[in-house]
Amino acid sequence: MNEFCAMSEKVSNVQIEAGWKEVLADQFEQPYFQAIKTHLLEAKQAGKTVYPPGPLIFNAFNKTPFDQVKVVILGQDPYHNPGEAMGLSFSVPKGVRVPPSLNNVYKELNNSLGIPVPKHGDLTPWAEQGVLLLNTMLTVEHNAPASHSKIGWHFFTESVINTVSVRKTGVVFLLWGKFAQSKKGLINTTKHYVLEAAHPSPLAGNAFQGCGHFVKTNEILTELGKTPINWAL
Repeated sequence: MNEFCAMSEKVSNVQIEAGWKEVLADQFEQPYFQAIKTHLLEAKQAGKTVYPPGPLIFNAFNKTPFDQVKVVILGQDPYHNPGEAMGLSFSVPKGVRVPPSLNNVYKELNNSLGIPVPKHGDLTPWAEQGVLLLNTMLTVEHNAPASHSKIGWHFFTESVINTVSVRKTGVVFLLWGKFAQSKKGLINTTKHYVLEAAHPSPLAGNAFQGCGHFVKTNEILTELGKTPINWAL
């Protein structure tokens, strides 16, 4: 399988869930999207390692179909060390050391809901319940954080946020840190819910702790008649 098969220039061949393919069809036709594909292929040809692997670039969309999105947790770019990035923001595969930021997320879950701290960092069960774990950049080069911040991904992911805002109602957006909060303008706050907090990174100290976002999210979903998220992993 071609490492970047998910990035086919033809809409019909883009490896992304059918609902997302339909609502984002115009984006796959844009010049910036072709430019992203070209950049990734050139990086491969130059011997550079790019994360996540091609089939996982759109993992967030494939694990959370468009019609099932209830919550959005916005990250920045994928982890840049071997074996970590899996196409879901904040998530790492089982068997990989839990990153410090995710450890702080787990502490908040434990403090607010009494959920035992998991031994792994795989957030796939959240994604499968309607939590879109979206990074604003979908790829990164090995050991080079934010290295793909200017290759065009922001056009795509901002369109994703806007599409969710326009086409859906009652989605809960969790914006952690200033970078995520800078995307708030893409969200129609009269029909959606935006919860803001400090980033869970240790660099922010303990500012994330006590935000109550997981409790508040489930309260909102329950009020809307939607099934709350089972945050236990």
